[in-house]
Amino acid sequence: MKKDFIIAIDQGTTSSRSILFNLKGKPIYSSQKEFTQYFPKSGWVEHNPEEIWSTIKKTLKDVINKAKRLRGNILTIGITNQRETTVLWDKKTGKAVYNAIVWQDRRTEDYCRKLRRQNKETLIFNKTGLLIDPYFSGTKIKWVLDNVPLAKKLMDKNQLLFGTIDSFLIWRLTKGEVHASDATNASRTMIYNITSNKWDNTILKLLKIKKNILPEVKDCADDYGYTHSLLTGKPIPITGVVGDQQAATIGQCCFDPGSLKSTYGTGAFILLNTGSRKIYSKNRLLTTIGYRLNGKTTYALEGSIFIAGAGVQWLRDRMKFVKKAPETEKIIKSLKDNAGIYLVPAFTGLGAPYWNANARGILSGITRDTGPKEIVRAIIESVAYQTYDLFEAMKHDGLRPKLVKVDGGMVMNNWFSQFLADIINVKVLRPKVHETTALGAAFMAGLKIGVYKSLKDISKQWSLDKKFSPKINNNFRKKLIRGWNTAIKRTLIN
Repeated sequence: MKKDFIIAIDQGTTSSRSILFNLKGKPIYSSQKEFTQYFPKSGWVEHNPEEIWSTIKKTLKDVINKAKRLRGNILTIGITNQRETTVLWDKKTGKAVYNAIVWQDRRTEDYCRKLRRQNKETLIFNKTGLLIDPYFSGTKIKWVLDNVPLAKKLMDKNQLLFGTIDSFLIWRLTKGEVHASDATNASRTMIYNITSNKWDNTILKLLKIKKNILPEVKDCADDYGYTHSLLTGKPIPITGVVGDQQAATIGQCCFDPGSLKSTYGTGAFILLNTGSRKIYSKNRLLTTIGYRLNGKTTYALEGSIFIAGAGVQWLRDRMKFVKKAPETEKIIKSLKDNAGIYLVPAFTGLGAPYWNANARGILSGITRDTGPKEIVRAIIESVAYQTYDLFEAMKHDGLRPKLVKVDGGMVMNNWFSQFLADIINVKVLRPKVHETTALGAAFMAGLKIGVYKSLKDISKQWSLDKKFSPKINNNFRKKLIRGWNTAIKRTLIN
């Protein structure tokens, strides 16, 4: 008898993965490929869309072949992706007119500052739930239109298409049949009205972006066409699409208002489900679409940290302090404390709640005794401190979560997960399935075709791996946080 599977494509910031899930939400097989990060100038971050596409094709082919060996039947495909990363391509050739400009990229800060000076922040915040920042896709699109002559020429000829990575992949997978995105990805562009659930004409006019380049916006569980048989052997329906942080929220089954998850991947992102209510933060958190099903929108409050796992990657690839990420736990355990060393990893500016694109990283408290081990510890600790800053912002908005569900590569480090619980002073729950981002995409794809009957049905699939409760002395905790706050102040002086 044939086994039924769902494939989730998880296109991340540093790698692409395709994962084969059974219908109980258990990952059966995973294929992963890293790709090149380009840093053309200070604060600029780019990806080659063709290289991304190549990694998707390879990993997808790998998992399809694995399913065949298992005599399995692939029911559907779900897609999740790095959000805000921007691609513009030629509708006729399918070729990108410029590299993908990554969510971490800060090149449009001068233009963002100009918009703020023109008092556009309130207008954009009320319509999109977002602050004016280079992080989001809108100003990236404008930069390409202003700096790549071919892009403007194609837009005027109605031959240019824009997409976040999900749209680009759907276009390629369907051989140009479908140009679409989902509501969660659209809500991160800074040109999408999260109340009307439509592209916003006022903002498009402000940025001089024509509507004809934009994708159709669909629900998270919806029909996104079929893959071309030349790519996947036979046409496979694509029925789930959701931005990576919202996908992790779904994978963690945070379906009740007040439930919260925190993902520690390249960056770190906290999403708090606020139900049908949009909560506009007074403390520089973002209001966003958590998911949209059957035309009904569920909103979320989000805090974004730009550098989490990317800091570990920096330790490995740039500093050569470790050969593999898991080594960091052993190194930290070999030290009795942090020796007063703090590292603020503002490598691409600071995200929430500071939103300072010009801030740069600072290592403080160093002495002649400071070595690689202390720096390793400081990078890992910084992620917990940045999470604390987000929880403080939520607290000032009147929200006090009692627990947080965590996921992402960093939470496999037990020391980090415990330290996180200690610093934020909240219970931390780690699920058995760690691939919650991909799982969320698989759940949405399965929901559309009836594998799962409801969100309640999906919730039955979640199970606990380990719980971390706060256990450090409160005075010691306050002392550590005071040290972090001092380091942050020094960073913001820059």
